[in-house]
Amino acid sequence: MKARNVARIARWETTRSAGDVDRETAVAFVVVLLALAAIVPALVTTGPTPGEGIYRVGVDDDSQYADVVASDPQLAAVDPAADADIVVTETTITYEDTPKGRAALSTLRSATVSYNDFLMRQEPDQAAAFPVVVSLTYLPQSISVTGQPADGADPAGDSTGTGGGDAGTGGDTPQTGTDGATTGGDVPTAGGGLSGLLGQAQSGTPSSISPPFPLQSLVFAFAFLLPLNVVIQAYGSSVLAERINRRGEPMLVAPVSRGDIVAGKTLPYLLGALALISVIALATGAGALSVLAIAPLAALFLAATFFGAMLARSYKELTFVTVTVSVGLTAYAFVPAVFAEVHPIAAISPLTVVVDSITGDGVSAGQFVLSTTPPGLAAFVLFGLGTGVYREEDMFTQLPVPSKLLDALAAPLTARWRVGLWTALFLPFVLVAELFAVAVLFVAPVSLSVPLLLGAVAVIEEIAKSVHVLAGFERGTFDRSVRTAVVVGAASGVGFFLAEKLLLVTQLVGLPDLDVAQAAFSPAALGVSPGLLLVAPLALHVVTAAISALGAARSRLAYLGTLLAAVLVHVGYNLAVVVAVA
Repeated sequence: MKARNVARIARWETTRSAGDVDRETAVAFVVVLLALAAIVPALVTTGPTPGEGIYRVGVDDDSQYADVVASDPQLAAVDPAADADIVVTETTITYEDTPKGRAALSTLRSATVSYNDFLMRQEPDQAAAFPVVVSLTYLPQSISVTGQPADGADPAGDSTGTGGGDAGTGGDTPQTGTDGATTGGDVPTAGGGLSGLLGQAQSGTPSSISPPFPLQSLVFAFAFLLPLNVVIQAYGSSVLAERINRRGEPMLVAPVSRGDIVAGKTLPYLLGALALISVIALATGAGALSVLAIAPLAALFLAATFFGAMLARSYKELTFVTVTVSVGLTAYAFVPAVFAEVHPIAAISPLTVVVDSITGDGVSAGQFVLSTTPPGLAAFVLFGLGTGVYREEDMFTQLPVPSKLLDALAAPLTARWRVGLWTALFLPFVLVAELFAVAVLFVAPVSLSVPLLLGAVAVIEEIAKSVHVLAGFERGTFDRSVRTAVVVGAASGVGFFLAEKLLLVTQLVGLPDLDVAQAAFSPAALGVSPGLLLVAPLALHVVTAAISALGAARSRLAYLGTLLAAVLVHVGYNLAVVVAVA
């Protein structure tokens, strides 16, 4: 790859793309940018307020409840004679006996308590105003998969804080304590600021303590992901345009490599995405670290779009591809980030780095590596697969998407040993999928989440070890003999085993403290001896990969049957390991 060629192609792509944009598209793009520029500062200043003005309260301006209603954004003051959910008079409070009316009454009650606390905070003698102050910090607590209490956990399953009061059992355990006084404050309002809803340690009166709800994380996830969804639309259209009516043929015959072409076409869009993200980071105070964390995710968005655009046959199929990419990768980044400042599972998402950077909590080197390495490696592999089919026989043919996918998977398998190499390169996808499975299942009971995770891990890993082997047989790269099937299957199993050791990166951020993470990544934590830890998984991966390869050597239908058999063997092994140490 030559930097001069990449820069020249990037400059050509920028000028050509700018010339292809019609007036309507340009206006729509500017509108999106302006809306984003207006939304982000507003979110930083005020924060989200769910249900603002949802309940109508009939109250006079001179009523003692007028200030209470004004202090809560969910309550809207109206004239008592107007239609309202609650009507407040000097002597009575009347509400409609409906779900909304009862909810409005509950909200008014909570607002009254908060407003009374605000008035008490204005008293000079704070010790008299608040004789009891509670400090609450969330500590991790878990139950081992084997049924034994985790380190630091109470065997009885509960914990009692100092200063009175029992903490809840399981999950994050609130530890309570007392203090002498609290400081004054503003009128309590929902939302606002950058950390009010992120589930941080809290201190105050008992009525002011609330469970953590990281709503701000969701807002910042939206703000940082929106530019990526816009950029990939333009990028995918540009790639597909090269394949329509053979418009990209002159580039193929130019004295430049395919890698130079792909890198040059991608560079303007990657830089554009990072520029937009940098503006958002500057507006939210996230800092340079957040941009570095989002960069691999942006590359993965572009890589998945490029690979999909190389397979799509029309703009209709490309639309399906870009929507799938947006939904899938947004879910991967979005779901774990919901638990930022609440649970260590959030460390697998680059957006968690953004949230921690904004709140000032800091990010360890291990957390940064875990959140950025899998998407970065996955982007590299997808670009490699797409570059493999960036050739005339694939670009300008109208083959079905599955057929082109097999072409892309078979293209790099020029020798049997390369099967193991590409199995190892598929590790980022395995890691991303398994981390996402952990993020989805960790909230479920252990008795349910662990078996489901063991099944999900088996399916993910067996597909990763065998799908390119199938492509090699289907495209005639390998002869369909039993010996060849066993050899390439063994190579795939060995490659996966060696690459699997990289999953030890999860040790850096404490994910093995989670039950499902122990089952997915850390069998040693379950009591497996080091010798067995090396021999047994190697034998498992070689055997199951060989089973799938034997079916792939015969036909696609036979492959599906042997893949199911390999998954069952894998699940049986995983269950045997868990039961053996229980």
